[in-house]
Amino acid sequence: MGETEQRYFLSVGNEGYAASLQVRTIYRGRSDRAAESHGMLRIFDETGEDYLFPASLFVPIEIPEEEAKVFAGEAG
Repeated sequence: MGETEQRYFLSVGNEGYAASLQVRTIYRGRSDRAAESHGMLRIFDETGEDYLFPASLFVPIEIPEEEAKVFAGEAG
């Protein structure tokens, strides 16, 4: 996996992060091997900033490539 590969995650919990994460929301993330080696994921919030969150709060999901453009703000 490349270091800049976009991935998508469904939030399944927000314990300790209620102000930052909404449960049952799809978040965009990117590969970060260092973070993942510590059980964390690099997730983008609604402002486009990325933060580290525990991987246990998310499940990875597959989004078809064309629809992924909508999530990444590339659709026009």
